[in-house]
Amino acid sequence: MAKSREKEPEDKSRRVFLEQLAAAQAAPVEPDTYLGDLRLALTLADQADEITLARFGAKDLDVDQKQDESLVTEADLRAEELLRQQLKRTRPDDQVLGEEFGGSKIAKLLKIQEGRKRAWVLDPIDGTANYVRGVPVWATLIGLVADGRPAVGVVSAPALGRRWFAAAGQGAWTGAGLDSARRLRVSKVKKLGEAFLSYSSLARWEDQGRLAGLIRLIGDVGRSRAFGDFWSYMLVAEGVVDIAAEPDLAPHDMVALAPIVTEAGGVFTDTRGKVVGPFGADALATNGRLHQRVTPYLHGKGLK
Repeated sequence: MAKSREKEPEDKSRRVFLEQLAAAQAAPVEPDTYLGDLRLALTLADQADEITLARFGAKDLDVDQKQDESLVTEADLRAEELLRQQLKRTRPDDQVLGEEFGGSKIAKLLKIQEGRKRAWVLDPIDGTANYVRGVPVWATLIGLVADGRPAVGVVSAPALGRRWFAAAGQGAWTGAGLDSARRLRVSKVKKLGEAFLSYSSLARWEDQGRLAGLIRLIGDVGRSRAFGDFWSYMLVAEGVVDIAAEPDLAPHDMVALAPIVTEAGGVFTDTRGKVVGPFGADALATNGRLHQRVTPYLHGKGLK
């Protein structure tokens, strides 16, 4: 009982802080506030693409297994090293969190935001397992969290010949760069029975005891596919998929995705719908119209 009482102030303090972050994200922002950061992120994506694409499909690609049993390649390491070096040179006062060189934890990201500092969050190759097997569905994710909001996101998938990007107040776009881009809008689908769902590996949902709810959701939507990783969320932003969800994520998986979804008019939260933005431990992205309909499935509440 004592432990529970000790934990209550911490939980309340965290809830209050998350509410403050949600309010910050809802606040209006001048369109050009993060334009310089977006231009930088696009340039960084160009440089990372040169490294990752050059080693994609290489017979002598070095591949190792990390402690969590996920894969890491020489291309992951070289790309993140490059991004960190360039950010140290161009944004020396900003924090940098990345998948391969530590620091990409929700607690650390929240602490940085509590101090109202800026943090770049990097995933040099999202979809490394695909990269290793020669599947072209992988991307470099470059995100910036600033002023309590996911401010910039760039998702670059050079093997697909696709790139998506956004900055708070600037809208969401797809194309090679600012001068050759098409604006993104989420879908207008309102009925769950007409919705298109994309999800991640069923095993990960089963590990958390949430597979039954996901299966019921799959049965109730009009169409479902497991595109997985970054692609699910970019398809939501494009308006061709209506719902995307994953049960276990880190900041490097989410920060770049969130502003693209939200600037396209969608909603990005944790799977309970309570933590706004990329500050939870999992993710649910929808066109907004379906968001409250989906959350009960992913946690078993409200279903008979």
